[in-house]
Amino acid sequence: MKPTLPLLFIASLAANPFSTRADDLGYTDTPIIPGTKWHVHDSGRPQPRIITPGEFGTAQKAGTAPSDAVVLFNGTDLAAWKSGGGEAKWKVVDGDAVAGGGDIQTKENFGPDFQLHFEWTAPTPAKGNGQGRGNSGVFLFGRYEVQVLDNYENKTYPDGQATAIYGYLPPQVNASRKPGEWQAYDIIFEGPRFKDGKLEKPAIVTVLHNGIVTQNHTVLIGDTPHRAVGTYHAHPEKGPIKLQDHGNPVRYRNIWIREIQMPSPEDIGSGPVIPK
Repeated sequence: MKPTLPLLFIASLAANPFSTRADDLGYTDTPIIPGTKWHVHDSGRPQPRIITPGEFGTAQKAGTAPSDAVVLFNGTDLAAWKSGGGEAKWKVVDGDAVAGGGDIQTKENFGPDFQLHFEWTAPTPAKGNGQGRGNSGVFLFGRYEVQVLDNYENKTYPDGQATAIYGYLPPQVNASRKPGEWQAYDIIFEGPRFKDGKLEKPAIVTVLHNGIVTQNHTVLIGDTPHRAVGTYHAHPEKGPIKLQDHGNPVRYRNIWIREIQMPSPEDIGSGPVIPK
């Protein structure tokens, strides 16, 4: 008589006591990941901390921030922002921060690496064209601009359209929605590092526009001036987030930021072996 499948399964478990079970937390008899102290599937490796994700925004309501984020604007006031040395001059209308009265920037500094999220909508009805239509911008560290612009059926110079690294690199695609429809930016930014006043590591940015990758691990050549080539100037490892008033009443909502940690050399190890 041949053994049945259940009996074969039980026998295989007895022969292999290290088989994975539902309650397993890992192993200590597996190979070490090269360049680290961790075994593959190491049971002693620290567990990721648990956070509560936020909700996605809809046409009717703003999204919400994850539990570990610093909320910069949630529809009530602009207490986290300033205009020059005073309080932010933008107005809050129906839960939205409306551009007007000059640029605003956060009172707090962030960095060196962070995830930034915000939702925005261009004025309706649309007025103007090119750079004169629904123009704003977000400046990381107050100096590296990711462009905000109404580019729905509205052409402009490619390195100045929505999610461009202004004056440097156009987005891979135009993912713009119609004026009056809410759009979302998700920006992962690795701030530059300086040593003794000299650039040691350039800034790197990834941007998602309405869930679409438009900048993929883009290495910045410097800051983002108008009609000039950007250059680096040494600055601290933390800086403000600045929102630009370009004369158009662009609306913002659900602005939050999370400082993030890049993997350390001890986490990454020696990396893959590339055959010569």
